[in-house]
Amino acid sequence: MTAIKHALQRDIFTPNDERLLSIVNVCKAGKKKRNCFLCATVTTERPVQVNVVKVKKSDKGDFYKRQTAWALRDLAVVDAKDAIKESPEFDLHFDKVYKWVASSTVEKNTFISCIWKLNQRYLRKKIDFINVSSQLLEESVPSGENQSVAGGDEEAVDEYQELNAREEQDIEIMMEGCEYAIANAEAFAEKLSRELQVLDGANIQSIMASEKQVNILMKLLDEALKEVDQIELKLSSYEEMLQSVKEQMDQISESNHLIHLSNTNNVKLLSEIEFLVNHMDLAKGHIKALQEGDLISSRGIEACTNAADALLQCMNVALRPGHDMLHAVKQQQQRFSDLREQFARRLASHLNSVFVQQGHDQSSTLAQHSAELTLPNHHPFHRDLLRYAKLMEWLKNTDYGKYEGLTKNYMDYLSRLYEREIKDFFEVAKIKMTGTTREGKKFATLPRKESAVKQETESLHGSSGKLTGSTSSLNKLSVQSSGNRRSQSSSLLDMGNMSASDLDVADRTKFDKIFEQVLSELEPLCLAEQDFISKFFKLQQHQSTSGTTMNEVEEMDGVALSRSYTSGVPQTVSSEKDMIRQMMTKIFRCIEPELNNLIALGDKIDSFNSLYMLVKMSHHVWTAQNVDPASFLSTTLGNVLVTVKRNFDKCISNQMKQMDEVKISKKSKVGILPFVAEFEEFAALAESIFKNAERRGDLDKAYIKLIRAVFDSVEKVANESQKTPRDVVMMENFHHIFATLSRLKISCLEAEKKEAKQKYTDHLQSYVIYSLGQPLEKLNHFFEGVEARVAQGIREEEVSYQLAFNKQELRKVIKEYPGKEVKKGLDNLYKKVDKHLCEEENLLQVVWHSMQDEFIRQYKHFEGLIARCYPGSGITMEFTIQDILDYCSSIAQSH
Repeated sequence: MTAIKHALQRDIFTPNDERLLSIVNVCKAGKKKRNCFLCATVTTERPVQVNVVKVKKSDKGDFYKRQTAWALRDLAVVDAKDAIKESPEFDLHFDKVYKWVASSTVEKNTFISCIWKLNQRYLRKKIDFINVSSQLLEESVPSGENQSVAGGDEEAVDEYQELNAREEQDIEIMMEGCEYAIANAEAFAEKLSRELQVLDGANIQSIMASEKQVNILMKLLDEALKEVDQIELKLSSYEEMLQSVKEQMDQISESNHLIHLSNTNNVKLLSEIEFLVNHMDLAKGHIKALQEGDLISSRGIEACTNAADALLQCMNVALRPGHDMLHAVKQQQQRFSDLREQFARRLASHLNSVFVQQGHDQSSTLAQHSAELTLPNHHPFHRDLLRYAKLMEWLKNTDYGKYEGLTKNYMDYLSRLYEREIKDFFEVAKIKMTGTTREGKKFATLPRKESAVKQETESLHGSSGKLTGSTSSLNKLSVQSSGNRRSQSSSLLDMGNMSASDLDVADRTKFDKIFEQVLSELEPLCLAEQDFISKFFKLQQHQSTSGTTMNEVEEMDGVALSRSYTSGVPQTVSSEKDMIRQMMTKIFRCIEPELNNLIALGDKIDSFNSLYMLVKMSHHVWTAQNVDPASFLSTTLGNVLVTVKRNFDKCISNQMKQMDEVKISKKSKVGILPFVAEFEEFAALAESIFKNAERRGDLDKAYIKLIRAVFDSVEKVANESQKTPRDVVMMENFHHIFATLSRLKISCLEAEKKEAKQKYTDHLQSYVIYSLGQPLEKLNHFFEGVEARVAQGIREEEVSYQLAFNKQELRKVIKEYPGKEVKKGLDNLYKKVDKHLCEEENLLQVVWHSMQDEFIRQYKHFEGLIARCYPGSGITMEFTIQDILDYCSSIAQSH
């Protein structure tokens, strides 16, 4: 190690003016053993810099190179891992933690001791030495090899002090006096001794000469003490004189304090009196207005409002402690209380009379709206009452009992008024929907006999033509009831040339307009009343932030309403927003039942009306929820929307049920099934209604249910059909379904559209193969035998040597199928197909073309067998492919 140390000093540190003090052979912990040296060095120039240098042996030779250097001042922690147990591992914490493993514990301890001593000598900074034995942390310099760490040349350097100029001059003079005979040390020492004795004698004489001066100084001190005593006597006399003056000044100060206290009390008393007079004095004009003020004119209402505000300020003034014990204050408070009670009674009585008068005045205008589908306008009444809004706020703050009484009376009067108006309004709407007169008489309707109904029902499943939407089995109830609800007045006679389907569309459009007008009239009425209630009764409307559902709101309102208006305690109302909703619920309690009755009537008139109602109601609910999700209008319309959605689901369920119960005629061909045509009508109607609607998802779910039911019912009818082949029923109906879905482009039914097309294609192919069969039956049997022989292992060119399948037998079979016979067979086949297919779907040519292709495929198959099994025989069929095409074309044209 010593040799390495000298080599490192010579090769690395001496060129850099550094001196190596300690070295340790280490490798990184946890990695591949690649040794290096950690060296503790100091610079030879001042100020001294202490470094820890990492030296590594070069890969290209035996020399060492300097790799990394850290300043000792950057070292934060030295961790020896274990202070008791010897371990070669230790950590140095610079900018990061460096983990090392020394080649021996002795080297590790020596290096750590050197680091500690260098820190103590040069840095004096706080380096944490953890898990280090206390024996290593010593300031004394150990013997042996470590002498060079803290002693040696460094101590010699620090003990040497350079002489200054004066010291150099004195030494030169002294040496000149000795004629620079430094070599004669004894003579030089004697000279110095003699000079020292001379100096000592001079010092003794100087001390003896200063004794007289000391005696003089003592006398002066005694004289000073006497003068001090005289001064103290004078100060004592002065203090006695000032004591009497102090007593007189204290008496004067106490007298001034009493005067100041009296003045302060007078000022405070004046301030309290001014406060009471300024804040608890009500002007005579205000008192007169409260007692006799006019509550009808705008000027009188304004004067009463100002007087009420002034009275409220006087009553609500914050009295200071002790004011309430004054008799005058109690009298004034009692006077204010009497004025408040008197004015509150007068105001409540006047407003109650206004509410009653409003009910009578509004009832007189109902006759004007009896024949129109409009609701009376309450804006003038609201405008007149809003003049009292500030007085209502005053009443709410001063006398909540009378305020609550007015609230109840307003709800009672207005609920009866609105109930009459809304019932008359819905009565007009029902009349316009059903076509009845005001007295309940109905217009004459066309008779509908039971036999006609039965005949119509039978025609649904007959073979005569395509069904219309008005005669579909899904709408039998609406068709049967249409005779009772359609007006056959002169306006209907003008529509005599219109079809039943056109009448259904007209009725549904009329219903849609009436229903939309009903909702459009109700919505502004409720919003206007809610806005008036919030302004007149001073109730704040806040946007709802809770996630309460409509049903929960309804149940919560029911409980809160009964609790609030039976107990009369205002604390039971959870918030002013709830109070608005409760008042609206009581005032418009008839809206929801009337809407439900109107919806039930519309559903009874035509079950398809539920589609219109669902779209309209959803839109109005969405609009109301955007304004306030927890408002009365939003809650009521939401509850009604639930009923409409149930009717819509019921309509879909009834259609599915009627599909399941459909019966087909056993004597006529099936054709396009009624519910397939009805689904087309429903889908076309629904697409026109639900265009850009908010509840499109409900329709998509209904589509899925209906189309699956249609698919299942088509298969069921096809399996039960006796007159028409199953493949024909499936092919025609699924072709119609596919055409309907392709035309309407319903995105949620894309999978069903592909399925319908696949079913149509599969059953078309199946019907073609089944109906065509084997038109050349004997030829088919012959070639089946040929194929059987080939399958048994006989080579194709040797089949002609079989007795039953020789060329002569083949010619006999071919002669039995001349072109005339083939055309006759195809003509019979065309008639058979024409008898199976219906005219509505017009698939005859498609089927006939598919049969032609299948027949040509069989012909080519026979030709191929002849060419392979009878090569060179010259045997051919007595008709060609062109003949087949001509036969099929002429047959199609002739029919």
